[in-house]
Amino acid sequence: MSDNVGLPTPRGSGTSGYVQRNLAHQKPRDMAAPYLPRDADSLRHRQRQPDKGLLEHDRKREVEVRVFELRDKLEEEGVPEDEIESRCDELRKKLLADMEKSQDGERRRGGGGGVGPAPRRSFKMHQVHELADAKIKESERLRQALKISKDYEEGSHWRRQEERLKKALERETDGGKDGAVNNKQDGER
Repeated sequence: MSDNVGLPTPRGSGTSGYVQRNLAHQKPRDMAAPYLPRDADSLRHRQRQPDKGLLEHDRKREVEVRVFELRDKLEEEGVPEDEIESRCDELRKKLLADMEKSQDGERRRGGGGGVGPAPRRSFKMHQVHELADAKIKESERLRQALKISKDYEEGSHWRRQEERLKKALERETDGGKDGAVNNKQDGER
């Protein structure tokens, strides 16, 4: 055995005693970032924006799934192929028109700021864009319910309060100096 590495003796261990370095071992990293953020905007929470293309694709996919279910059902019933095509086209047009109406309604209401609560959907783990879209709509409804302006910045109340205090202190210090100068001038006369 050399350099106090490994077993003191390989006897009875069922190994040759040869010691290898663990190449898969990763050293733990520091939990803090090695650098400071450059600006305050990087510290603010930014809501993840959904990909509109993916959302549109999922909606169209749902339409096609329903059309395929109808096609499968009609084929099992033995309906002629041209009748199947016409019924599927009708259903597809109806579902796409309904989808457009619902999207137009959302746009007119301002992205989910309707009167009543929106129905809650449970999303699967892979539906991150749908989840982000639902979260944005929920935040918008909450913002409207609490009457918070769109340009509100977090902590702006405290900033305004600090500015008022600084102005008041400046007025006091400026007022005290001007008053002392005026009093000296009055005493010299």
